[in-house]
Amino acid sequence: MKHAFIPCTRILASALFLSVLAPSSVAQTTAADVDKLGKELTPVGAERAANKDGSIPAWNGGIVKPLADFDPNKGYANPFASEKPLVTITAANMEQYKDKLAPGQMELLKRYPSFQMKIYPSQRTAALPQNIYDVVKAEAPKIKLAEGGNGILNMERSTVPFPVPKTGLEVQWNHQARYFGGVWTRYSAEFPVQTNGSFTPVTRVETFAAPWALDKIEPNRLYYYFARLTGPSNVAGDAMLVHEPLDQVNEPRMAWLYNPGTRRVLRAPEFAYDSPGQGADGLRTIDDNLGFNGAPDRYEWKLVGKKEMYISYNNFKLSDRSLKYKDMVQSNHLNPELVRYELHRVWVVEATLKPDVRHIYAKRVFYIDEDSWSVAHIDQYDGRGELWRVREAHLMSFYDQPMTWAIADVLYDLQARRYLVSGMTNEEKPMVFGEKLTLNTFSTSALRRQGN
Repeated sequence: MKHAFIPCTRILASALFLSVLAPSSVAQTTAADVDKLGKELTPVGAERAANKDGSIPAWNGGIVKPLADFDPNKGYANPFASEKPLVTITAANMEQYKDKLAPGQMELLKRYPSFQMKIYPSQRTAALPQNIYDVVKAEAPKIKLAEGGNGILNMERSTVPFPVPKTGLEVQWNHQARYFGGVWTRYSAEFPVQTNGSFTPVTRVETFAAPWALDKIEPNRLYYYFARLTGPSNVAGDAMLVHEPLDQVNEPRMAWLYNPGTRRVLRAPEFAYDSPGQGADGLRTIDDNLGFNGAPDRYEWKLVGKKEMYISYNNFKLSDRSLKYKDMVQSNHLNPELVRYELHRVWVVEATLKPDVRHIYAKRVFYIDEDSWSVAHIDQYDGRGELWRVREAHLMSFYDQPMTWAIADVLYDLQARRYLVSGMTNEEKPMVFGEKLTLNTFSTSALRRQGN
């Protein structure tokens, strides 16, 4: 199988060396590593200093409180509304910026002449609550990868288990465990966009909880997740429930589905890996959700290193609740006037399918923001080694929490010439954070009741 060459500048030599080691041979976070947190490194392990030419500024704490005019019913006020693009990258000039672009970005620019990347000044807005920083530093020395790297051991409340990562699996688990605000309910829309730009929203209500945010704490839990489809009418009422384990070697994911037609709750052991995602018209796998989720055991994970890259960031304009989906969605891609790109440092992790297992993606290359541990961009390849699906996470700082998350996810299918937009909230009710939920909220009986 041939694979496309992935350019990566400013690679960390130590990361290249350590990436060849098996997970079991790599020590957990050392005392020397921990001592760097909050000093030359941010509290979650990013480089605190600016880059050499200052185009990426130093991290000075991010945005940790709401702006004075913040109103969740209107969306997140844009603290950078007066800024103008430094440059607009198109197919015509992308070659001069290719060292800061992913192959998937360049392919989108080449394939769709109307696709543009407007580059703005870099703003390192990512932040988490201070108590989360404290937990990350306290727990880091004792956390380890489970057997084969297929989970996390000894983690209680940390959201960055490996703040100084030494392997691709450690970076990947930092992404999966990253801070989501504890508890939230999101009212969102997802829709496949056809080649002519038409779409039909699939709407859902999602509830997420970290185990430490509930009234009771079960062992070996990473998070709980519930989702119910509310439209269109042919899928309304379908619901799912997930209990995600920390150690997926000893306890695989537990998932249940509810069908309102049969009024039955059924275990769904196939709800993982490359099974089709709900409401996505075949454009998303289960493990595509959130960039990547679930057991990583079907891939070999290589830490390529770190590079400076243009990624979609501080997308406050996309959160504007006065926008209508028809104004945001265009044929082939989102409206480029609404998307903001900035230069940031990202971890580059390459996942290659093991020879004895199957998955529709033969290779996946992840570009993960160092400040938030969120996947910012993914290039996914088919079995022929051809670039197939390109995913962009349009990140934004939810400064009322604080946390950084995608205000919208877009997955471009280059072969089908369609794309999937997920997590849109502009025409839905505002997200709700900090609800007081119980463990019973995520029981199968609750799934049956809420599915009705």
